[in-house]
Formats: sequence, C-alpha cells, structure tokens
Amino acid sequence: MSSQHPDNVYSPPWLDTPLIEGDDEVEEVYQSWVTLGCEEAMWDAEGKDVDLNVVRKLLTTHPEHFREKIIGRDHFLTYRIPNPSMEKSDKKVFFETLQSIPKHFDACTAFYGRQVNPPVFEVILPFTTSVNQLIRVVNTYRKAVVQLEEIVIDYPNVTLGDIIGKISPEKIEVIPLFEDLDSMLNADAILGRFIELTSPRYVRAFIARSDPALNNGLVAATLMAKLALDKLQHLSKNTGIPVHTIIGVGTLPFRGGLSPTYLEKFYEEYGGVSTVTIQSAFRYDYPQNQVKEAIKSINKTLPIKKRSTMVENVESVLQVIAKASQAYRAFAEVAAPSIARISALTPMRRRRKLHVGAFAYSRMVGGVELPRAIPYACSFYTLGLPPEFIGLRFLYQLSEEEFDVLKQFYNLAEDLRRVAPLVCFDNINLLLSEESKDRHELQPLREALPLYVEDLEAAQDILNIKPGPKTPSERKYSNILNNFLISYMEGNLEEARQELLRAAGFRRCLG
Repeated sequence: MSSQHPDNVYSPPWLDTPLIEGDDEVEEVYQSWVTLGCEEAMWDAEGKDVDLNVVRKLLTTHPEHFREKIIGRDHFLTYRIPNPSMEKSDKKVFFETLQSIPKHFDACTAFYGRQVNPPVFEVILPFTTSVNQLIRVVNTYRKAVVQLEEIVIDYPNVTLGDIIGKISPEKIEVIPLFEDLDSMLNADAILGRFIELTSPRYVRAFIARSDPALNNGLVAATLMAKLALDKLQHLSKNTGIPVHTIIGVGTLPFRGGLSPTYLEKFYEEYGGVSTVTIQSAFRYDYPQNQVKEAIKSINKTLPIKKRSTMVENVESVLQVIAKASQAYRAFAEVAAPSIARISALTPMRRRRKLHVGAFAYSRMVGGVELPRAIPYACSFYTLGLPPEFIGLRFLYQLSEEEFDVLKQFYNLAEDLRRVAPLVCFDNINLLLSEESKDRHELQPLREALPLYVEDLEAAQDILNIKPGPKTPSERKYSNILNNFLISYMEGNLEEARQELLRAAGFRRCLG
C-alpha cells in the first residue's frame, strides 16, 4: 500500500520538485500502481484537505491503462478518513468523504459504460478505540449516504434517487487503525465484537508503528505492534473469519524499519502481516530498480504465516513494554521543547492544505506536545541522537525472565546496529559543553542528554552495540551533523537546513 507520508528527501522520478502538490498526488497514485507495482494506495483525508475527485482524474488522465486495469479489481484505492470521535474539527470532513464514495462508482460506470467493481469500498478509521466507532462508520454510510436516495423530494413521490440516480456501493468496509497501547491490547476484543455484530466475510486491521514509537519509544512500539498482530491472528483462528493485517512502517527502525535493503529482517520481525505501507522515502530515496524489485518481493512474500506465541507471555511482555515506555518518556518529555523548535527546520514534502491552528491535531507525551513523527525523528537523527536509543537504560531494570522475553520476541540488537553509525559524539559533547548554554531553546535537551548517554552505555554494556561512525563515509556523515549543530547554534538557519538535507540524503529519509 503506497501512502502519502512526507518522509522523502528527493524528488519523485516523474516530478521536478520534491514538493508534491495538487494533481501531483493523483499522478503519484498512478505511478505507485503502474510503475512501482504497489497493489493499493491510501488516499489520506485525515488531518488534511484531499481531492475528492481522484478516481475521475485518474480515469481521464490515463484512459488507455484503465481500459484494461480496473480500479477496485486490479488496483485498490483506500480512504483514510478522520475519526469524528477524536478529531472534532473534522466531523464534517468525515461525512463529506463518505459522501464522495458513490461518485467514484458513477465515474467508473460512465467510463466503462457498465457497472464494475466499486473503485472505493474500504475506509481506514484512525484512532480506533471501540467497536462503536466502527459501527458508526458503517451505519453513517448506510443511513446517511445510501438511504438518502429514498427521501421524498417532491410531491407526491419524487425521491432523491430519481434526481441523482442510484447510490452505489450499498455498503463499505471499515478498517480500524489501532494507534495506542490500550487499543492494541484490545484489538482482538474490538474486532471480535465487530465480527459478531456484522458477520463480515473478512476483516482488515491496521497497526500503527510511528505514533506508538513517538509516544513510547522503539522497543515498546515494536512489542505493542507484534502483540496486537498475535492477538488478531488468534482471533482469526478462533472465529474462522480471515483477519488481514496492515502495518504502517517507515524505512528506519524507529518507525518500523522497512526499506528496500532490509526486507528479510522485516519479514522475520513481522510475520503474519498481509499489507505494509510503502512510504515516500521507500519510493523516492532509493534507486527505482531497487524499489521495484523490493515491492515485487513484498507482493510475492506477504503474508508470511507465523506461529503465534506472544499471547502466552502477555504479562512479561507488558512488563517490558511498561519499563521501556517509562524510560523513553523520562527523556522525551524533558527534551520535547528543544525538539519542537528544531523540527521546524524539516522541509515540507507535501504542499497541500494541512490542518493548522484551530484545525490541527497534535501528539502528546505526558502533557507535552510533540511534533509529528517524521519531523520528530528527523530532528533526533540530524542532531546525531538516533531515537532508537532513547530509553535503553531500561535494560538494566529487566529481570532475567523479562530479558529472555525481549530477546525471544524482538531482535533489538540488529536494529540498533543499523543506526549505531548515526550517533554523533561530537554533537553530544557540544550540547553538553559551555558553548551551548547561550542557546536557551537547547536547554531542555541539554538537561535530558545525560539520560541519552546512559542509554548508549546500556546498548554497549548489555547488547554489545558500539555507537558512532566507523567507516570514512560514516565519519563524513557525522561531520555533516556537526556542521548542522554549529550552524544552528550560530543562528544560520538556512545553512543548517542545507546540512539537514545533506544528512537526510545519506540516511535515505528525513525521519
């Protein structure tokens, strides 16, 4: 599933600028399907204004292709809609998006001269926390969209359907997106109740990785996701209803660790997943031939059936999650004001009407507002403080049983080895030196930094991970990070932005 996450450094091959705007996003869907081989595209109406004429534009822009390949049969388009229970300012956007689904069906009917598969028949509901939220989506579409055709508009019996035509499809499927620990722990109960109430032929469930990492750190987010996947696998076995799972992942380990060069590690960690997000950095920051081959491998390999054992060790897993999350938050809550300032340097990659001000929605950790996951991670990487290490001092607190559980269910050391060269000790020393004291916005980070040093020591003491650059290329990268921090401290923000982009190019993603 291609997605619109703005984590790419470089321009798409079919565009002259890294900024994707307007109809570029429509073309992006076509390119992800046809050029790269993605089978599905997410059309994201959450937290932003989205083009609700996407299907008509695809058909009119590339008519030759879509005469042979039908949207809804050969290519799949899936909306992510706002959750009206959580995103209060977007309640009407939720309704407007559902109302747009039938016109996509009409566009295809007109294009083919006959009825075909509904081009949009599934929607993703973010922040799902209860079965009631899922039922409300299904019922809103059925009662407030489809059944509107039965309303009498004119005396004696002219209905809305007589005026606007039949409304199709008659129903949609809803995909819950689970984004926090409580909802992930209850994913099987929520979806199980939904199955009882609706008797579906199949269900899909979406597990987040970025926001859980933002809120709880790498280890907790990984174990949370894998526990939810195991619970959903058991649900499928117990009910006999196929449960097809999706996971949202970026290219570096903090946000999931799926890149064209790390497929096998991902397959090992996330067996059982049916669908993965292919975000912008995956698509645009690697050689296109490599991207195509990687997507071909993913389509061929997933889903991997994996025997589930984590649910048999739930209590121990939860103890590890709690300790990891607590240690992560102790650092993140203190450093947050500094990271928020630095994250403003992260360049835009989607020039669209993002919701800001009164229409924005934010991520909170312990009452502290954080940036979105991509600029948040970008800030830490650019400072030379890979966020994968934050909170690792919790390893000292684990019992022998808990440590064994961690080793059994997550190959943490391999993920840390991947990002260990991205640690910049020159920046750590500079941030802790007297020279940084005059930059008041860096004081929260300075205050928290000794904890990060402990985290690095824990990685070395317990997992034998030696952070810092080793090769000439890695040392060159470290110098770029040092140049960034010096430029930032000198107040030369334009130069700092350039160094940020140079470093991101080396990592092949913003964050």
